[in-house]
Amino acid sequence: MSTPAVQHTLVDSRGSSCPGPITDLSMAYRRSKVGDVIELWATDPGVTSDARAWSDRTGNPILSLEESDGKIVVVIEIQRR
Repeated sequence: MSTPAVQHTLVDSRGSSCPGPITDLSMAYRRSKVGDVIELWATDPGVTSDARAWSDRTGNPILSLEESDGKIVVVIEIQRR
């Protein structure tokens, strides 16, 4: 029996302001499966607290959250649907 492939989805929301990045993340989440990874790129500093709240609400952990040169990268593993 084969294991389904994990999908890594990149969501580029740079230049979008609140609630754009979290809306984009939610849309990617709707298309995801358990085990998938979503990587969100954003420039809106509000995405940091929004992503943490989204993670807490959905039960899907943030694997990393980093900011470099004005770009915020949030990586989330989908553990719950």
